Amino acid sequence: MESSAARRPRCPRCERPARTCLCGWTRPIDNPVPVLVLQHPLEVQHPKGSARLLTLSLTRCECWVGETFDPDRLAAWIGTDGGTALLYPATQLGPTPPAAPARVERLVLIDATWRKSLKMLLAEPQLQALPRLALQAVPPSRYRIRQARREDQRSTLEACCQALGELDARPERYDPLLQAFDDFVAAQAAWMTGRAAKETVPGLS
Repeated sequence: MESSAARRPRCPRCERPARTCLCGWTRPIDNPVPVLVLQHPLEVQHPKGSARLLTLSLTRCECWVGETFDPDRLAAWIGTDGGTALLYPATQLGPTPPAAPARVERLVLIDATWRKSLKMLLAEPQLQALPRLALQAVPPSRYRIRQARREDQRSTLEACCQALGELDARPERYDPLLQAFDDFVAAQAAWMTGRAAKETVPGLS
């Protein structure tokens, strides 16, 4: 018998249940620097995830799901001109990455928890070989619905928008998406509060 979750109507665009559809928060952004999001499979259906909102909003953005990726496909996206950078903090693991290029023309992000992102990074020599892009003057996180393990960690959407803003002559182009993200976070927080309250009342489910 088909479960109620399987029968639940889903949005064909964002692929989330209709009642939690993301499409109302998407903002079309014409980002000059293309983005590749490498997403851990456990993040795909995470209700608090921000990567889907990001990929639906950015004009030049791809999202690949997996823990490892086809080397030839990854190499083709990275290119050979040295203009691709990985948005990731410095670590003591793996080889020392090269210096950031003078001009970043493509940006790669890993969408996963800190532990899983490290595992994905260490499984991909091509990612380890990429120069790292470090965010400058990181503002306080807007992502109050999900706990971060490190002080400098931000949601995938926040980190990507800040990085693209630092690379862009018009950083304000990402403001509408960040403002929409604030509304998304507020809606998720309200839903979580309502659900918690409902679970404390006997007989409600």
